[in-house]
Amino acid sequence: MHEEEAEAIAREALETLKRGRQIEPFSLRRPSFTAREAYRVTAALRRLREEDGAASIGRKIGFTNRGIWSEYGVYEPIWGDVYDTTASEIPADGVIRVSHLPEPRIEPEIMFGLADDLRPGMNEREILAALAWVAHGFEIVHSIFPGWRFTVADCIADGGLHGALVVGPRRAIQADEREALFEALPSFAIALHRNGEEADIGKGANVLDGPLSALKHLVEVLGSDDLNPPLRAGELVTTGTLTRAFPVTASEKWSTTLSGIDLPGLAITIG
Repeated sequence: MHEEEAEAIAREALETLKRGRQIEPFSLRRPSFTAREAYRVTAALRRLREEDGAASIGRKIGFTNRGIWSEYGVYEPIWGDVYDTTASEIPADGVIRVSHLPEPRIEPEIMFGLADDLRPGMNEREILAALAWVAHGFEIVHSIFPGWRFTVADCIADGGLHGALVVGPRRAIQADEREALFEALPSFAIALHRNGEEADIGKGANVLDGPLSALKHLVEVLGSDDLNPPLRAGELVTTGTLTRAFPVTASEKWSTTLSGIDLPGLAITIG
């Protein structure tokens, strides 16, 4: 794929999202569209967003939950950029607005902040030692392709399906707490509720056997990517949905309860 074609796809994806519209998947027009080519689109999309004034502040990892692969027909993890225009703290009123996103869905996730650069070959304990903080929050994903029908390359070209990231309270990771956190991350449990009723349950191991495993996967993937930058100190990374992803509509109240890890559950209302 030539750079001009990658940029044309990135422009179409971005304009479609800006206008709140949907289009047929790029893979229907370009049947040979591969994930490798789509990451060239990722680089072009990041340039376009930065030209619009956004700053890339981290990454989202998607499809780390193997339990949802068959639902979407995507059988490998993907990643996309997170921007200062898409990420925010949990608002004081608890309301998040997603009406500008096409077919939004909610995903409860574990997020990390990087204190140091991450490099290929690091094991999970080394990665944990390079982290500044951990948090629980929600990613709101979207699809510019009607009915959430796409290929893995389409998902990547749509910015990894990233719409918004809502970060809960950040817990600083102290050196003497690392081992307990290392044990808790794959084993903790989470329940997701919609309007007070349980929608799904999950656990840390759902995301590629644990959030640190998901982060390690991304580090290795970026290590062989000459189009996109490696993970650097100061970035945040959200590691994928711990439960199934659910469509959201205005006025719904979504909440989580966590057990087995020292992180609070969260409650938000869809605006």
